[in-house]
Amino acid sequence: MYSQQELDDAVAAGAINREAANSLRAFVAAQRSAPAVDEEHFRLITGFNDIFVALASIILLVAVGWIGQAIGQGLNFALPGGGPSPLAGAAVAAAAWGLATYFTAKRRMALPSILLMLAFVGGTFWAVGSLLAVIVAASIAEPSEQIGGFLAALAAAITAGAAWLHWKTFRVPITVAAGAAAVAGIVAGITAGVLAGSIGDEALKTVMLTVVLLLGLGIFAYAMRWDMSDPGRVTRRSDVAFWLHLLAAPMIVHPVFTLLGLNDGHATIGEGLLVIALYIALGIAALAIDRRALLVSGLAYVIWALSDMFEQFGAIELNIALTALVIGSALLLLSAFWHQARSSIIARLPEGWQARLPHPSRLAVAEASPEPSA
Repeated sequence: MYSQQELDDAVAAGAINREAANSLRAFVAAQRSAPAVDEEHFRLITGFNDIFVALASIILLVAVGWIGQAIGQGLNFALPGGGPSPLAGAAVAAAAWGLATYFTAKRRMALPSILLMLAFVGGTFWAVGSLLAVIVAASIAEPSEQIGGFLAALAAAITAGAAWLHWKTFRVPITVAAGAAAVAGIVAGITAGVLAGSIGDEALKTVMLTVVLLLGLGIFAYAMRWDMSDPGRVTRRSDVAFWLHLLAAPMIVHPVFTLLGLNDGHATIGEGLLVIALYIALGIAALAIDRRALLVSGLAYVIWALSDMFEQFGAIELNIALTALVIGSALLLLSAFWHQARSSIIARLPEGWQARLPHPSRLAVAEASPEPSA
């Protein structure tokens, strides 16, 4: 199976002309009875070798991290009490980068590239964060929460720089989302550092949830920039947008439901209906932008709400089964008629919005606009 990006690469290399590539996309879309723009493609596995290499990479990275941790503790270069050592994170990051020079840059393997990128970014944050913590622990007997917040922000800033370097070198689509998460960590860390200790725990929780919500909305807007630069969803940009949407969705959904008090474990029928109404609104938004991440992120909340509602109506023993039956049937029905539902939603939007969104009546062969800055 060939990805959209590989078809574009073949066109750029002259192995196939653009008309033939577009004809192939049209044929595949017709075979599936759905436009390519509604399929929401992204590369994950191109063959079992992806899984094989990914498993081998995980084993190697765990071993490298373990050895680095043992060396760090032997050199007394770790947090007290058997805490993490910067050498472990640095070893994982270095090994992940080295493996990426072959499996990502040369072999272009999807799943290993994603895992190696996450290992590199995670290892960088681990190394920098634990190094800062070791320095502070050696200097200050009892670091305050403010110091902890600022240290987390600094570690996130360096991690964001590492993610940018990885993107410029390997161009793995998920890297942009990892960088966005690091930037969000900078803002959250600074906010926690400034406010910790000066306001109560509940007030701080509310502020942090609000910050996460605003950050989620910002990442969602950034994802839409990538989406709108490729309305036909035929380039790597669509994959970048997919991962950004996957990051933004829980950052939007969880704070909204929490701030409204809809996940305290004591749902009334009114609260359950409100959860369902919000989920329907998320569904309409997901249909409009042709991204299913919002639906997936809100799924746990609507399952919880329906389960509580069935229990209050007396179906105590079957509340989970009935909830699964309703939700599963609704989502499968929506998937089967996704194209028709999108057509109905899109037709009711302003013409300016319709022109910028993936449109089910257009074949996914549109030229992409310049790539947004990462």
